[in-house]
Amino acid sequence: MSEASDDDGETTAGLFNEPDDYYQPEKEPTVVEHRMLNGQSLKLRLVGHSPLWGHLLWNAGRTVADYLETNSAALIKHKRVLELGAGAGLPSLVSVLNEATCVVVTDYPDAELIENLRTNIEQNCREGHCIHAEGYLWGADTTPLTSYLPEDKGPAGFDVLILADLLFNHSEHGKLLSTVQQTLRRSSEAQALVFFTPYRPWLLKNDMAFFELARKGGFEVEKMFEKVMEKVMFEEDPGVSLIRPLVPGVTG
Repeated sequence: MSEASDDDGETTAGLFNEPDDYYQPEKEPTVVEHRMLNGQSLKLRLVGHSPLWGHLLWNAGRTVADYLETNSAALIKHKRVLELGAGAGLPSLVSVLNEATCVVVTDYPDAELIENLRTNIEQNCREGHCIHAEGYLWGADTTPLTSYLPEDKGPAGFDVLILADLLFNHSEHGKLLSTVQQTLRRSSEAQALVFFTPYRPWLLKNDMAFFELARKGGFEVEKMFEKVMEKVMFEEDPGVSLIRPLVPGVTG
């Protein structure tokens, strides 16, 4: 193809060609370790990069995993567990390794994210563990999730829901709560465990709005846990250094 020229007669060859370094190479998956309180080591594969933040192991994920393990006899053993927005799926893995009856671990229905979850299941669980990974959009039909539940004569639904570091997505609070309402077993013993970190403390009020929405939706909300992390996760971000590493846990 011949060179193009502008109105002043200057050639524009190469004007619309990207520089050699325009397309950055895709980031490779990484592997992080989580050591359970019982000493067992879990190897978690993280996708190389995700606009949905699935390439990180979040503070709340580690914190809720330890909380579940510490309280496994009451919270997890022989219970049916659903995790939403799971990322690498650490709390779900800890749940099934602590004798949960059935675990369904979900994240946004991106093929790479879900395949990565299934890889973590294969690498950290053994045959006979009842754990399934599925893509799921908050607020959508929950039948594909509840179809994994074993049949029994009790109320349908999961005994425990895990929501770790999801509240920053303020526009999705309504859909997230709708999913909780559809999937949580109708029982006084069933719980939705919500752990979050105020990474943007100036928006903490927006994070907390989820709990008011839950109250209006008929849930009892109780703060049950709080932990100050040793360091913040995003050191370059502005904010109050004392509040940002805080991980509150709330049950509904």
